[in-house]
Amino acid sequence: MARESVKARQRKREALVAKFAEKRAALKAAGDYAALDRLPKNASPVRLKNRCQLSGRPRGYMRHFGICRNMFRDLALEGKIPGVRKASW
Repeated sequence: MARESVKARQRKREALVAKFAEKRAALKAAGDYAALDRLPKNASPVRLKNRCQLSGRPRGYMRHFGICRNMFRDLALEGKIPGVRKASW
């Protein structure tokens, strides 16, 4: 599991990206790159990292579910993800 500080930092970045999204789009459309430079660094969506919503793990992230492969496996085996079951043939 990721440290709480890492998860909190990620949530803070997500909030900043959402807050400045419209302003960034307007400045980009206008071509005002000097004003874009004055926005906070963490307001850029490129600085976001896909992280598991449950554990904060950055690797093995499954976009469709928003969780990492380890949490996906645990939840699937417990039957908590509808429509997913262990394969057997």
